[in-house]
Amino acid sequence: MTNINITNFRKDIYNLLEQTIKYNEPINISTKSGNAVVLSEEDYNNIMETLYIMSIPGLKDEIIKRSKDNDTVDESEVVW
Repeated sequence: MTNINITNFRKDIYNLLEQTIKYNEPINISTKSGNAVVLSEEDYNNIMETLYIMSIPGLKDEIIKRSKDNDTVDESEVVW
């Protein structure tokens, strides 16, 4: 995570945001009032999806259980 104060963030906002979008590297911006974090939209959407999945009772355990099952088919065996 990139840590920067608000003054330097303002000076280089375009490049910092481009880096965040391109490399999914969050930015921690410090101010006198506190800190703020800037995320790429992709990271934000991933966090929201994870929170949604975790909010459904039993879904996490079901995903883990099914990931351990050996009833999958190798990709080479699939007829397209």
